[in-house]
Amino acid sequence: MQEIRFATFNVCNLAPPGAKLYDNLAPLSPEEYDAKATWIARQIDELDADVIGFQEIFSQAALRDVLARTRNYRDALHAGFDPDPNATRLTPNVALVSRLPLAAPPAMYANFPADVPCDSGSPDSDRFARAPLHVQVVLPGERIADVFVVHLKSRRPDYRGGDNGEDPLQYAMASLRSLVWRGTEAVALRVLLSKMMRGTRRPCIVLGDFNDTADAVTTTIVLGNGGTYGSTGNLGAGAAEERRGRLFDSNRIRRSRHEERPAGPRDAGVNYTTVHEGHYSTIDHVLVSEEFNGVSPRAIGEVLDVSYFNEHLGTARPEASDHGQVLVRLGLY
Repeated sequence: MQEIRFATFNVCNLAPPGAKLYDNLAPLSPEEYDAKATWIARQIDELDADVIGFQEIFSQAALRDVLARTRNYRDALHAGFDPDPNATRLTPNVALVSRLPLAAPPAMYANFPADVPCDSGSPDSDRFARAPLHVQVVLPGERIADVFVVHLKSRRPDYRGGDNGEDPLQYAMASLRSLVWRGTEAVALRVLLSKMMRGTRRPCIVLGDFNDTADAVTTTIVLGNGGTYGSTGNLGAGAAEERRGRLFDSNRIRRSRHEERPAGPRDAGVNYTTVHEGHYSTIDHVLVSEEFNGVSPRAIGEVLDVSYFNEHLGTARPEASDHGQVLVRLGLY
């Protein structure tokens, strides 16, 4: 069995020094940028993944600078697009870094598929808040896998027309608008994935910040739950074609197939990626298609282990990310 490793990493606002991002966020000084870039580079080397998906990249050049500071990724392949300079507001993009070959140029999906209803109430209701990135990665043995890097709409309230959080109703409605937008993004992503997976019949891996837990409605929409092939990996009696478009949470697969293994320091017992007001939750996920679910007759490998790199969340270091990283080890048969 040959091992390959995939990770997702929300770096928390990587931008060059002096770049203005948000009204309530001061630009990084040269010293602050240097500390942040150095910390991210160390985390990347510690992950030691073959493929890493990144979120909150305001500058692909800054990410290239980070890679130059690593030990093991200076020659890695980098895929990503800078934010649209003509957009009404600056938003971060996603990116991917791979030590495996790529089979085709990367693609970005800014707009929702035409058959997705756009009723989020947002002025950009036909677009993703952060466009998903699609890269074809060549696995060992020359098989191609479709890898998506995603960052769904945040839970931050979407205020309109001078509304603010001082009014409970305005806060509730603004939070609802964010939820509807994220839900619509989940539907759009599910449509993209279903069409691609059933068309190409290739393995698929989705790396990202979903801004929701694995059992949240928005995440299960992306998974494609509702058929006979359960999220824990149990094989039902449904049609094979129905299962082909499905995805599975790698951590649930690992738990269902390796429950007898003792927990390690970065194991599922401490599987949180964010801490907010004392609440620990996992909103960063690695989803895999049935080709990496060992109970599937189409499996070409299986989830061996899932690790969470979250020790920095308790240190309050200004250069560190406010997200933990998720690393998934896959074994190819």
